[in-house]
Amino acid sequence: MVALAADPPAAQVPASGGKSVHQLVNSGATRLAFKVKSSNNNEYRLKPVFGFVEPGASTALEITRLAGPPKEDKKVIQFTEVPADCTDAQAVFKAGPAQGEITIPVSAVADAPAPAAAPAAPAPPAEAAPQ
Repeated sequence: MVALAADPPAAQVPASGGKSVHQLVNSGATRLAFKVKSSNNNEYRLKPVFGFVEPGASTALEITRLAGPPKEDKKVIQFTEVPADCTDAQAVFKAGPAQGEITIPVSAVADAPAPAAAPAAPAPPAEAAPQ
């Protein structure tokens, strides 16, 4: 059985920019090639876009959010079984369709406003100086 999972399965990043790192975990007995697709290429950068996950192992996927408006997006990781001697993950996806896919929902949230400074306490009234 082909099984790829993302850990954590979802991400929340600041709309002003941030990073989320996920492990792509192959719980199956065969080597997998993967390709990452994004619903928003303007505000996100993915590293790597193509790669391999060995059986019983994991590979890091870094999602970087650039500054932009708050928005709900998703990253789709397509995967397919490949032989141990396969060296070009990109060519695998040009040759045919993926065998499966998982989705990582990504929420870019508005930055929390800085806490308002408490108003300064009024100065005590000045006492009249003795004359």
